[in-house]
Amino acid sequence: MTDPTASDPTAPDPGSVPASDAPEAAAEPEITPLTQPAEGVPPVLRTPAEFDEAAARLAAGEGPVALDTERASGFRYSGRAYLVQIRRRGSGSFLIDPIDHPDALGGVIAALDGPQWVLHAADQDLPCLRELGFVCADLFDTELGGRLLGLPRVNLAAMVAHHLGLGLVKGHGAADWSRRPLPEDWLNYAALDVEVLVELRDAVAADLVAAGKDEWAAEEFEHVRTKPEPPPRVDRWRRTSSLHTVKSTRALAIVRELWSSREELAIERDIAPGRVLPDSAIVSAAQASPATAEDLTRLPVFGGHRQRRLARRWFGAIDRARRLADADLPPRNAGGAGLPAVNRWANRNPEAAQRLSATRTALAELSERVGTPVENLLQPDLMRQICWDGVGEPVTLDAITERLTRGGARRWQRELCTPLMFTAFTAPPEPDAPADAEPAS
Repeated sequence: MTDPTASDPTAPDPGSVPASDAPEAAAEPEITPLTQPAEGVPPVLRTPAEFDEAAARLAAGEGPVALDTERASGFRYSGRAYLVQIRRRGSGSFLIDPIDHPDALGGVIAALDGPQWVLHAADQDLPCLRELGFVCADLFDTELGGRLLGLPRVNLAAMVAHHLGLGLVKGHGAADWSRRPLPEDWLNYAALDVEVLVELRDAVAADLVAAGKDEWAAEEFEHVRTKPEPPPRVDRWRRTSSLHTVKSTRALAIVRELWSSREELAIERDIAPGRVLPDSAIVSAAQASPATAEDLTRLPVFGGHRQRRLARRWFGAIDRARRLADADLPPRNAGGAGLPAVNRWANRNPEAAQRLSATRTALAELSERVGTPVENLLQPDLMRQICWDGVGEPVTLDAITERLTRGGARRWQRELCTPLMFTAFTAPPEPDAPADAEPAS
C-alpha cells in the first residue's frame, strides 16, 4: 500500500451532531497499538519452492484472502509490485518477492482464484496483481466500503482504529520498495497491512448491512473488479508542471520534445520521470531556448554532473523543436476533448448551466440524507457531461436512465439519481443562477 497515513488514527472521528445535542454520545474506543504481527514478521519468499509451499498453505485456509502490494511509485517508472502481502485464516501471512521468479507464481495464483479478495483501495493494487497473472473472482474493498458509509477518514489506519480499536504502525508507504534487501521495519509495516484486513472487512460489511448499503457496495465492488484499464491519456506532456507559464508555441514544442525524450529514457531505465529530469528543468529550458549545449548546462539542474552527461540528449530534443515547421508546432490549448470550464456555461449553454445548478443542489441534499459523498453517488464527470448534453425533448425518466447506464452508472446509482435528475432537468429556470456559484462536486 503506497499511501502513507496522513493523520493520527487515534484522534476521535468528527461527528455530525454537536456534543450538546447528543446526551448519550458513545465515547470513542480506546486505541490499542498494533506494532507487530501476532505471529511475527513472516520471512520473505523468493524461490519457486517457497511459492509452492505458500500455495499449498493458502489453498488449505478458509474464508476471504487479505491482499496488499508495495510498489515504488516516485522511484520507478513501472507500477509493478515489488512485494505482495497475503493473509488467510488457517494459513497465516506471507510476504512474496515476485521480482526474480514471476513465472513461478502459478500455484499461488491458482490458490487465490476463487476466494474473495479483501483489498483496501483496490484500484491501486489490482493493476499490478493482474500484471503478475493473479485473477480476482470476488472483491471486497474496505476503503470503498468506508466511503459509502460516509466515514470522515478512509485510510487504512483510520478505519482500523474506528472499527477495531487498533492503532497500526505506519510510515513506509512511500518508500522505494525496489530496494534490496528490504529493511526489517519495512517488512513489519507491510505485514501489518494485511494483519487485520479480514477483520476490518467483517466490521465494514456489518455496518453496510445495518445502513442498508450492502447491495450498493456489492455493485461498486463488482464495478471495480471488472472495469477495464482506462485508455492512455492524449498529449500527456501537457500535464508538465507549470506548463501555463510557457507562452509561445515554439517553447511548447521544446517542452513536448524534452518530455518525450525523458519518457523514453525513463522507460528504458525504469526510473520515475521526475528523477530523470524534473518538470521545472524542462520548463526552464523551454523558456530560455538555449542556442548551444553549453548554454543549456548553464541553466539550473542542467549544470549538475548527471545532467551534463545527458546534455547532448537534451539539447538534441531542443534542437528538434527549434527546427519544426510552424504548422507542426503544438497549439497553445489542447482543444477538442473535454467540456468548457463551468464558469463559462451560463454564456455558452445556459440551459446546461441551469441543469447543472439544479442537479448539484439535489445531489448535495441527497448526499446529506443518505450519508454518502456526492462523488460516490454519481461520478462527477458523467454528471457534468449529461447536464451539458441534455437527454433530448421531452425529458423522460427512461431517457435519463439510458444515458446514466451508457455512462457506466450502477443500478443503485440510477435508482437514486434518475428521479432527482428528472426533477432538476424539468424545473422552471431560476433567474440569475450562475453554475459556478453552486457547490463543487
